Amino acid sequence: MGKLTGKVAIVAGAGRGIGRATAELFAAEGAKVAVLSLTRANVNAVVDHIQSKGGTALGVVCDLSDGGQIAEAVAKVVQTFGGIDILVNVAFDPTVVQSSIRDLSIEQLQRNFDMGPIAYLRTMQACHPYLKASGEGRVINFASLAGVLGMSPYGPYNLAKEAVRALTRSAAREWGPDKITVNNLLPVADTWGAGPDTPPPANALGRFGSPEDDVAPVALFLASSDSKFITGSSLTPDGGQIIDSAR
Repeated sequence: MGKLTGKVAIVAGAGRGIGRATAELFAAEGAKVAVLSLTRANVNAVVDHIQSKGGTALGVVCDLSDGGQIAEAVAKVVQTFGGIDILVNVAFDPTVVQSSIRDLSIEQLQRNFDMGPIAYLRTMQACHPYLKASGEGRVINFASLAGVLGMSPYGPYNLAKEAVRALTRSAAREWGPDKITVNNLLPVADTWGAGPDTPPPANALGRFGSPEDDVAPVALFLASSDSKFITGSSLTPDGGQIIDSAR
């Protein structure tokens, strides 16, 4: 028996990196996993990997900046698996995250919000009835340490990710009576394949985290019954980089 046996999980943004690692780990722990992402090839690759290991997965190609597509995706998951117990929101658009505040356009900021807190809000709203019916629903939103630290030049990304944290805290308080926990993860991980000349991050452990070994297991903890008394929190699998914010 795995930690998530009998559970249904949606991972929104599961096509690569941390999202893929999370989807694959959840499936290995017994969950039926819906793999949501924009790129069909990525969706198919994750589903094929899960199934090759004996897991259960449903691939759904979905533009997470489109509310209509989110509603259709959630309906398809419920039709296929019968409900939803866990929602993971990890998607973002990496092509628009950098800008100084001085030069930041409203259009670029809007794209960060569309793929971040607005997309997360839509998936949460669409999943809420099923998370409530579960009796032990879990929502895991990926925010960012960049927003906490005000890292430059990530102005639009910082604004959007801090909005994710506010969304998470607000939903945690509102949805507590529905027995749904809502938490954030703020990871520092190598999702692009850092080369040998890439300087290490400024954290206590002096390395980037692994999506598979360092971040996905924390998401698993938040998805499992082990975390049933934690809600509204921001967990930081970041090698200790959050220490910088305590100055």
